[in-house]
Amino acid sequence: MKYLIIKRSIVIDGHKTSVSLEDEFWKSLRQIAHGRAETLSRLIASIDANRQFANLSSAIRLFVLEFYHDQLQRRMAVALALDASKSISSS
Repeated sequence: MKYLIIKRSIVIDGHKTSVSLEDEFWKSLRQIAHGRAETLSRLIASIDANRQFANLSSAIRLFVLEFYHDQLQRRMAVALALDASKSISSS
């Protein structure tokens, strides 16, 4: 499966830089920013400020991965809690 890599210029703290990401990561990043009611630039600046890696593109990919991993963990916890409450109420 091939993914289109898109290079975008962004401004972070007054400095212009470019970031290359697969289109799916750009889409996910926009969705996350929208869900948090913040701009894409602000979200990327936050990722940049908190990154532990030299490469911003990698830090963004890891951020997106962690975001969706956390969502999955929360959904699984809710599902387990519902299952537990169903088994208690049916006893």
